[in-house]
Amino acid sequence: MNIDFEKYADGLAPAVVQDAATGRVLMLGFMNREAFGKTTATGRVTFFSRSRRKIWTKGETSGNFLDVDEILVDCDADTILVRARPRGPVCHTGADTCFGERNEPAGGSDFLFALERVIRERRENPTEDSYTSKLFAKGLNKIAQKVGEEAVELIIEAKDRDDELFRAEAADLLYHLLVLFAAKNIALEDVLDTLKRRRR
Repeated sequence: MNIDFEKYADGLAPAVVQDAATGRVLMLGFMNREAFGKTTATGRVTFFSRSRRKIWTKGETSGNFLDVDEILVDCDADTILVRARPRGPVCHTGADTCFGERNEPAGGSDFLFALERVIRERRENPTEDSYTSKLFAKGLNKIAQKVGEEAVELIIEAKDRDDELFRAEAADLLYHLLVLFAAKNIALEDVLDTLKRRRR
């Protein structure tokens, strides 16, 4: 991947960071050749701070790292797009993004990605009153068992005429399936990519 850092007098190329799941733009930073190299080597987004004049990895103080999913370079080879998965709020103010937006799917059309993010947060930072955290504490076998139970309940409701109960059981199954994905470290986007490849 060739980036024209020399195009800029200071050797810094703009790097736009986008959430790989929601599509939201999270922040803009700058990378020099060293920062880009560290980003690709570690899998964590790293910038060059113009104010501090040094390399810094996003999240090195807060713990809210940006895990790299994909890196793209524009047609002029002078701007970087990093698709990443944030481990918490991105902005130093505590906001989801540096633009004051909630990190939800663009257009608000895909709630599942937002739910996936909450589930993964419950795994990383468990709380005593969270059902999701309790599920993770019980382990993979229990989570897989719950998916099986919810699938059976959905099948039973499919044979009846109560659409409201059917929708409720379908929601339960989707939720527990997302928990299972998280337990297996499989992203919803990865599963959707598999479906897309089948379609092609």
